Amino acid sequence: MFNRINLSVLRKLVQLGAFVFLVYGSVIVGFYTADKISVAFPSLTCAYDMQSADYCTLIPFQHQMDHRVGAVLSAGGTVVQALLPTLITLGTFLLLFVILNKAFCGWICPLGFFQEVLSLIGQKLGLRRIESLPQKVVDRIRPLKWLILLLLVFALPLLTGLGIAGHEAGDPFCKICPSRILTTLANGDTDQLYLDTSSGGYLFLSVVANFIFGLILVWGLFVRQPFCRICPMLALHAVFRKVGLVRLVKNAKPRCEKCGLCAKACPMDIREIHTEMEKKDVLFPDCTLCGRCVEFCPDKDVLQLKYTALPLLRADPAYFKKRKKAQTTWEKSNLRNLLKRD
Repeated sequence: MFNRINLSVLRKLVQLGAFVFLVYGSVIVGFYTADKISVAFPSLTCAYDMQSADYCTLIPFQHQMDHRVGAVLSAGGTVVQALLPTLITLGTFLLLFVILNKAFCGWICPLGFFQEVLSLIGQKLGLRRIESLPQKVVDRIRPLKWLILLLLVFALPLLTGLGIAGHEAGDPFCKICPSRILTTLANGDTDQLYLDTSSGGYLFLSVVANFIFGLILVWGLFVRQPFCRICPMLALHAVFRKVGLVRLVKNAKPRCEKCGLCAKACPMDIREIHTEMEKKDVLFPDCTLCGRCVEFCPDKDVLQLKYTALPLLRADPAYFKKRKKAQTTWEKSNLRNLLKRD
């Protein structure tokens, strides 16, 4: 019975519901309503998906840098005139983001859910998975999400609006975003899986897009959350994580220094959860608030998920034992072990 009620199962059900709504949601709310809900959603929901219930906030940011900020500044307009639409979009994003904080990544994002499904498939096939990346690799990967956010979401579109970069750089992140290919394919639309030969720039971006999506399909079977680690939305979340209402709190005990089970459970390889012994706030920039670290902490109340001051989930020895047993049973139940028994 426990296998059906732990936090990870609950999260998968929420992710599935969010995926269905965000990818096919306009069927429920209507196309015109979906186009107007916020256009500033804090997860990778794609405008190229004609049935999407809402659009990710990275889309208007790129378009505003290109068509508004760059264009207005080129025409001699003021900074306030140029930035006003972007500030409105940011304000809408923050209204939504404050509610769930970085949990939009771990509980709502369609691409995040897709990567977790790939991980489950790899697990069930009995593939030799990389449970944790080496620390040096993690350290090298982490800055990439900031570089992608600054360069592809803001800098290149702005340069296009100023007339410095070519038109293909007007929305470069959207052109390589794997969510664009994923959500359109989920609707039976193969138009986004192509090579654009209209110019060298477009060809390069379309090659990169297909390469990244193919890499996710392969690496997702072996490595947990491969794209999440470099996602610019995660970087944008990290900037504002202090204002969100959902918190991850640690009350460290001496045994924490020897344990490390929380870091092993983390799909983003945030080893600082284990090593931090002073700060109570352990909502680190790469955290997606999936809650696995809390589930796999064996010491009572050391780690807690909170909504403002209200505890949502606390580390508990009894829960840990049941969760560990359920995880072991789940991992042993795979195709490789089944074939060995036969």
